[in-house]
Amino acid sequence: MKLSTREIAQVLACDIKDDQRITALEFDSRKIKKGNLFVPLQGQRDGHEFIQQAQDNGAVATLWSRQDLTPPKDLIVFNVTDTKKAFQKIAAYYRNKLNPKVVAITGSNGKTTTKDMTAAVLAQKYQTYKTQGNYNNELGLPYTILHMPDTTEVLVLEMGMDHAGDLTLLSAIGQPDVAAITLIGEAHIESLGSRAGIAQGKMEITKGLKKDGSLFVPAEEALLEPLVEKIQQKVRTFGLEQGDIKAEITETDKEHTSFVIADTSFSIPVIGTYNVKNALIAYGVGCYFNLTTTQIAAGLASFHLTENRTQWLKAYNGADLLSDVYNANPTAMALVLDSFQKLQLPGRKIAVLADMLELGPDSRKMHAQIAPHIEPVFDEVYLYGTDMAALQARLATCLVKVRYFKNDQKSELIRQLKADLCSTDTIILKGSNAMGLEEVVQNLQKK
Repeated sequence: MKLSTREIAQVLACDIKDDQRITALEFDSRKIKKGNLFVPLQGQRDGHEFIQQAQDNGAVATLWSRQDLTPPKDLIVFNVTDTKKAFQKIAAYYRNKLNPKVVAITGSNGKTTTKDMTAAVLAQKYQTYKTQGNYNNELGLPYTILHMPDTTEVLVLEMGMDHAGDLTLLSAIGQPDVAAITLIGEAHIESLGSRAGIAQGKMEITKGLKKDGSLFVPAEEALLEPLVEKIQQKVRTFGLEQGDIKAEITETDKEHTSFVIADTSFSIPVIGTYNVKNALIAYGVGCYFNLTTTQIAAGLASFHLTENRTQWLKAYNGADLLSDVYNANPTAMALVLDSFQKLQLPGRKIAVLADMLELGPDSRKMHAQIAPHIEPVFDEVYLYGTDMAALQARLATCLVKVRYFKNDQKSELIRQLKADLCSTDTIILKGSNAMGLEEVVQNLQKK
């Protein structure tokens, strides 16, 4: 890391005489190593309580906002009003110091997969670093910036949001050269009020977008059309049937989807028309950075998904599992179910679906509306969670065999699913992360 205590002092307007190299910034005292700066944050516990552990692990400096407490001796102390805001301010400075090109990606669904695709494409030509895991919020994004290698030429930042204003902050810190919105769904509609409110929130990604930058948006999203007309940056649209960048799907199987863009063939190692749309963003960003179609194709063909995003696994008896359990909203669930239905598979198709959270007062209605994406193709459906009862009721008259489990019946869900599972079955699992379907996936992999 190319950062010194003198620079940090200048950024934070602190009077610090010492000048030594900082090797990294960490807010988890257990991850502290020699030469690190510790960032005590307010969580379930106050991070200031862990200052001694941080120092014992090698911290040489710390941010500090608790004037009622005295930090240990032999530490360089940066006294600030708010440690989180100071952390973000340092990250913004460091982004400008290393000055990589920045690609920012947001959306109600697909932003992590798009980030992975885009980074794999750009890595064919540039030293590329991307958001690790789901570090995409007001802490994760500055952490990503402060942990990029010194040699980074292009930084791919995933930007998440829960409330209005979130992306304004992240975009201001990241200062992207290119930004993309994957789609407008229903995620966090409880706090944003409507899909229109979500669209306005996603457009905040342009607040820090360079004036000569580009924005990629889905061509078929009417809610974005009046919003993109108000920005001065170049806008590029993408889609399967319309847009500046279009693709025609030519073949799909369990592990690959092939498609054509402008008479050039591409393949991605995942299923789903929605993932082809994500690939169109990666393609567009690759073109923006002057990659050849050969380089773009190589990146798309070899990218690796972040765990629990449409990930193929094996059950204990050889049955196939498609784990997509990191998060869920109605648009995302419908898309993955539709794509799963199109697969030519030898045995039964089984869906395990859990509640989609943060949908507000219309949540049960939105759950029930998943029904057309299930019948008549699925052989069995396991539903788990309070609001999935609405989908159970909607499916009551269909020919699909439906089993329903309440929130406290996860163990029974696992037991019945394992007892019913045949080696030739293929199961898709989808639900919000807080519902814990990852535990179901793990149990299906064990005898």
